[in-house]
This record gives sequence, C-alpha cells and structure tokens, in this order.
Amino acid sequence: MRTACGFPAVAAVLAAVVCVAPVPAAVAAVADGSGDTERTVTLPGGRGVHLECRGSGSPTVVLVSGARGAADEWTHLAAGGAAGAALEPSTSSVLPRVAAYTRVCAYDRPGTTRADDTPTSSTPVRQPTSARDGADDLRAVLAAAGERGPYVLVGASWGAMITGLLARTDAPRVAGVVTVDGASPHLRDTLTAEQWSDWMRTIAAMPQGPGQGQEVPDYPAAVDEIRAAAGPGRPGSVPAVVLTSDHPWDLKVGSTGSTWPAWQAAQRRLAAELHARHVIRTDSGHGIAVEQPGLVADAIREVVDQARARVR
Repeated sequence: MRTACGFPAVAAVLAAVVCVAPVPAAVAAVADGSGDTERTVTLPGGRGVHLECRGSGSPTVVLVSGARGAADEWTHLAAGGAAGAALEPSTSSVLPRVAAYTRVCAYDRPGTTRADDTPTSSTPVRQPTSARDGADDLRAVLAAAGERGPYVLVGASWGAMITGLLARTDAPRVAGVVTVDGASPHLRDTLTAEQWSDWMRTIAAMPQGPGQGQEVPDYPAAVDEIRAAAGPGRPGSVPAVVLTSDHPWDLKVGSTGSTWPAWQAAQRRLAAELHARHVIRTDSGHGIAVEQPGLVADAIREVVDQARARVR
C-alpha cells in the first residue's frame, strides 16, 4: 500500500520500480446520473487518460497530483492523519469535500501509481516529462472530456509546476490557484548549487525507457518553461492560496545538509510571487492533501468564492 509521504513527496521520484501501464482499448465511462463520472478520455493521437469528475458548478476545480501520484491522491487519506501511514479511501478526502460546492476533476498522469500500488491505466509516454508536457496533457484532457473553464488549479508538489505553467499560458481561463506544498522554480535558487545538482542527478538516474516506466519529472526544463512564460501581471492576477508543510521533511539527496530551509524559502517566494495568502500552520508534512484534507478543501473554497465574487 502506498503511504502518505509517497503521494506528492519528491522522495517518490527517487526510488521507484519501472511499471508498464496497459493501453486502453476504448473509451470507458461510469456515471451515476448526477454528473459524476469516472472514465478514460481519448486524446488526439489515441492516448487514453483516466479522469474522475464530481459535483456541479463553476469554476471547475482541477486537482493535479504530485510526482507519480494518481487521481486517488485526492480521494484517500493517511490512516490517522499520520505522515507515512497507509492510504485509505475516505469521503472526508479532498475531492468529495470540494464536490459538495462546485465541479471538481482529478486525473492520472502517465506513469503514475494508484493507492493499491497498481500502475495507472493512462497510456504511458516517454519519460522524463516537463511542466509543458503536463500542461499540454491537462489542457487536452479537459477539452476531450468537455470540462469547460474557468478553472481553479490546485497543484501538489510537482503538480504545482504543471499548474504554474498552465496558469501563465492559459490565463483567461484560470480563475484561481492553490498550491499544496507545491514545488516552484524558486527551488533552483534557494537550494545550494550542490543540492540542486545532487537532486537532479538522483532523478536522472532513475530507470526509464521509451514509452514506458514511471513518471520522471524534468525539473530543469520546467523551471526554464515557467520562467520563459512569466509575463507582466500574470502571477498574482487571480485569487491564490499557498499551503506549506510545517512538519520538517527532506529531499534526502547528497551530503550537504537539510533541504528543508530551502524548501521553506521557496514557499515564501512562491506566495509573494502569487500575491497569495500563505498558510504556514498546517500541522502537516509534505502530504498535506492526505494528512489535512479539510484545510486543503477550505483553501480551495476560499479561492472558489473569490473567483465567483469577481464575476457577479
């Protein structure tokens, strides 16, 4: 059983076994008549991506998991709310909480793993993948599913790199942003040069192959993509909340000391860049979504309400 720290935690990128996901033969859908669906959507070119959507209302909240985390990162909780505990399905998790007040969707990126340690059914792609790859996929998934904007983008860990780029490149359709201990381009500046290099070498050494294998984030490319997309008025132009872990954790790369201070510094810079309300008392480790789902759902509700107020 995957554990709480293994969901969005960057550590999940560092030690994993290559998995091969099956290619879906056709589009499948499960619906209960309420608008809730769980299905495989087909993208241009024939790839399939698993998508789950619930609830109704606007804006639509889009939940983007951390590295190698599937959609069930948002439907499961850590047993007892403890970091590192086994994950269990729960109606108190983030996705069902958000579905109570608006439309919400989550999806399995290629190369992600579900809570029962099985690989996603989403068609595998060549690894590593960058923020642009993730943003392009997410844009295509939402279009293929007919899920219309505006969107409130919620990114956990590596997922925040994807939502960060999408918020800059699809600004007219983005109504708000929430990051859940999100990674950001600022890490390249707050980590020491040696820590950054150690981290990138560790990721680059992971097993990978053409068209198969678990997700491998390309952080250097993502940093360049986000910084190239940043333009006047984009960051900070929509309501935003940044949630930051307050239980120390570490990337555990190299021998140059803890990366925790650098992570905290990058969080502060991200909050300032987004002009976001910065929540630093979360009583959580890196897996805030599975440890403190009520806090995450409340932050999303805050941004949804602000977005709705802007269009009245």
